[in-house]
Amino acid sequence: MRRVLTLAALLTAPVPALAHTGADHLHGFAAGFLHPVGGLDHVLAMVAVGLWAGLIGGRAAWALPAGFLGAMAVGFGVAAGGLGLPMVEAGILASVIVLGALVAASARLSLAVAVPLVALFGLLHGHAHGTELAGQGAVGYAAGFLAATAALHGLGILAAWQVTNRLVLRVAGGATAALMLVVAGLG
Repeated sequence: MRRVLTLAALLTAPVPALAHTGADHLHGFAAGFLHPVGGLDHVLAMVAVGLWAGLIGGRAAWALPAGFLGAMAVGFGVAAGGLGLPMVEAGILASVIVLGALVAASARLSLAVAVPLVALFGLLHGHAHGTELAGQGAVGYAAGFLAATAALHGLGILAAWQVTNRLVLRVAGGATAALMLVVAGLG
């Protein structure tokens, strides 16, 4: 029961609704590490990747987070290089809804489908980080947000492995998707 309450507290902690304010960020590792945990969309998406990977198990436990992180680094580089992508914010919102729904359904997609899907979402999240970076410190900033993202993936995987009642995880996934649908309706 303690694990369930801890997971519930983490998923409902008060944080800003969205991390993408368009404001300039401080530079370096610490700023990069703190950025993903400063927005509900980031936290929910990253933990959901881990939850889904943990629920699928096997090679998915490392392949999904690795696909997300690799594409996130690419998205960051694309944005830092001045190249835009269409509908990044809408795609980030969709990522939280879709990932939450996949956890809720305990979907068992093949890795050939699941990895490219999470990679697409990683690309969008990384692009948003790259767009928001202002000036120098890009390498440290990227290392920071990649480390934080990996930690949030790990938190999700551990929760999936430790919470024995799969219904709790599925409800958390459904609540994640529902919360972002509400946020989308308010925006």
